[in-house]
Amino acid sequence: MLEAAGWEIAEARCRTPEELVAEGAGADALLGSYLPVTRVVLEALPAVAIVATDSVGYENVDLDAARELGVWVANVPGAASDEVAEHALAMSLALARQLPFYDRSVRAGEWGLLPNPPRQMRELTVAAVGLGRIGRRFAELMLPIAGRVVGADPLLPATAWPQAVERCDVDDAFAATDIVSLHLPLDADTRHLAGERTFGLMRPGSYLVNVSRGGLVEPRALLEALDSGRLAGAALDVFDPEPPDPASPLLHHPRVLATPHVAYLSDASTAAYLRGQAENVLAWQRTGRPLTPVAEPAPGTARK
Repeated sequence: MLEAAGWEIAEARCRTPEELVAEGAGADALLGSYLPVTRVVLEALPAVAIVATDSVGYENVDLDAARELGVWVANVPGAASDEVAEHALAMSLALARQLPFYDRSVRAGEWGLLPNPPRQMRELTVAAVGLGRIGRRFAELMLPIAGRVVGADPLLPATAWPQAVERCDVDDAFAATDIVSLHLPLDADTRHLAGERTFGLMRPGSYLVNVSRGGLVEPRALLEALDSGRLAGAALDVFDPEPPDPASPLLHHPRVLATPHVAYLSDASTAAYLRGQAENVLAWQRTGRPLTPVAEPAPGTARK
């Protein structure tokens, strides 16, 4: 799609700002998922006019710097909503049914019951913290399964609230439920939202699911909550940093189910992410504005 529109494509693996500056010299656009697009990068690459991620997240891009320096930033918000919601559902059911814990027990040569039997899903209350596309879909999938589904999202107006999902605040979502599933972007307000204080609100024996961003969870506090029994288990598809240190205690904790940031993954979503990324660049090329911007240049600053 891009080559047909006259673009020349250069592929590079860049994990640091220095690598990106070196590889991106002369580029008009930066395309990638987790490129470290800092202010230094944007200042060193004055031709770059748009940064297009092939992901929902964009916390790796300095949005304030992009606005000030005249650079558009765009993401792909809806390519894997079903996949991520289904992954969160699968993780929630696996925890509630104690599947990963029984799997480890059997592989260790044991054949018996764990100390606390699982409860029926229809007895459980499930919370979706964040009701964007993914959180809303997760809540919809949970409605016929769980006994009660609540949602917390202070930014979502009542007129847009999904039917049959009870509204509560964030603290009540942690305090009044058996499974908390996080569906929030990572920013200064949400970093370590799931931490010592909110874990302290949770019911003994409850579960945490995170398919959003690793920085939403404070690792030390999660370990303490698991060790104390406040949490019976946690399912994590995301970590901070990624990949996590192989020696991380969370990876080796007997009550943690971990996957390597693959909640988004399917054959359909892989194609949709790349297509959406290209479509943002092509729309900007045609009209001067990408389809799904998350940051736009300050007036009079847009790079050409």
